[in-house]
Amino acid sequence: MSINPIQRSRRSFIQAGLGSFAGLALTELLHREGEISQSPRVLKTLRRSPRAKRVVQLFMAGAASHVDLFDYKPLLTKRHGMPWNPGEKVELFQSTPGACMGSAWKFRPYGESGKMLSDVVAPLGDVVDWMAFVHNVVGKTGVHSQGTLLQTTGFNQPGFPSAGSWVSYGLGSENDNLPAFVVLPDHRGLASNGVKNWGNAFLPAEHQGVVIRPGSDPPIADLYPPESSFINNENERAGLESLGRLNEVYAEQRAADDRLAARVRSYELAAAMQLSATDVLDVSGEPKYIQDMYGLAPEGPGVDDTTINRKAEAEFFGRKCLVARRLLERGVRFVQVWSGNDNAALRRNWDSHENIERDHGPLAQGMAQGAAALIRDLFQRGMLDDTIILWTTEFGRMPCSEGTMGRDHNPFVFTNWLCGGGIRGGTYGESDEWGYKPLDRNNATPVYDIHATILHQLGIDHTRLSVRNNGIDRRLTDVHGHVMQDMLG
Repeated sequence: MSINPIQRSRRSFIQAGLGSFAGLALTELLHREGEISQSPRVLKTLRRSPRAKRVVQLFMAGAASHVDLFDYKPLLTKRHGMPWNPGEKVELFQSTPGACMGSAWKFRPYGESGKMLSDVVAPLGDVVDWMAFVHNVVGKTGVHSQGTLLQTTGFNQPGFPSAGSWVSYGLGSENDNLPAFVVLPDHRGLASNGVKNWGNAFLPAEHQGVVIRPGSDPPIADLYPPESSFINNENERAGLESLGRLNEVYAEQRAADDRLAARVRSYELAAAMQLSATDVLDVSGEPKYIQDMYGLAPEGPGVDDTTINRKAEAEFFGRKCLVARRLLERGVRFVQVWSGNDNAALRRNWDSHENIERDHGPLAQGMAQGAAALIRDLFQRGMLDDTIILWTTEFGRMPCSEGTMGRDHNPFVFTNWLCGGGIRGGTYGESDEWGYKPLDRNNATPVYDIHATILHQLGIDHTRLSVRNNGIDRRLTDVHGHVMQDMLG
């Protein structure tokens, strides 16, 4: 059987000493030489002058209500409680259209632009002039799992790489001791789809997101051996040597399989992270004014979370935002920060079918404090100019009521906002007077345009970053996507 040069290099590398961490260091060498990861080739082929180096994706799991946070609709307040009739057939996810429903919070103008924001996200008012709002984003489905995948992977079915995996694949890592793509999930659990939201799919396995849980014990699963009376340095070394021999056999039989190399890379990375991750997760050395700015509670992650409340939401979301900043300044390329988990007995996500004010209130207040702090912190450190922040959710919520105080799903229009990385503040795309559908239905903004613009700012042509899979050249933006040039500074 013939072996191509990449396969031969991988086999030589495995035989060179895969059973010890000294041998594992060769993985990164091959990574840089382009033998395992194609990232250096991608860089050489696709690079233009980049404006940004890194991305933070803030994801509100469950579907945040645009008309209660960022998209001011005075007509909803004016007609609150009256029959809602947009003049066309309305298709809802799990209810029939109720009365027109104004927001539970007042909107006020902020910044030099006078951008109207809800009182519940007031902390963002201090940085609103740096934020680019896209109020005419459209989805394809009102189903949580599909809508979430569309925003994280560009496809509304499983089997495709996360945007973070594409960025990791295209640009590689700036730090040998930390992953290129890190995920900070909600402490209560994972959102719809779970790990599929940061999976590598058909990209090399080393580009999947690495999950870190700030404030949890342990924050990184399986980073250290379990406490045991029979594990010592000698038998651990012997185990690694045995593992190395098994890996050699495996590699000989499956020369084209990249998963082993990715596993080896994960071992190498784990060894490095035993030191670096401890440092990046320890925020106790941050000045008190920084901790206060992010909303960290004096009792830390032990804050009372028995009922949903602002203090706890600020602690949990703010801590993740602070850790995200510490990851970014150490060279991590892409960080996902999640707010909200999948549906459970208690509503701890943005899926507010029953009561918008009860559920969105604490979540939005905690999110706004953490996000505003992240923007200000990156700015004062000179990092906002080359860091893109993307705020998104799987879809929006309807302008009419579900029951008396909740809102049903609205995939027909919702809001994203971006900040930093050469993005100009302002509003780019509007919804109609109800917040029901795009104002200009022929010029809505799909997620492909958001992803294309982010890749563009990172120096990548979204039409050329592709991988052939099952006979099709696949890319993050599928066969769509336009760079939003009017948003770029």
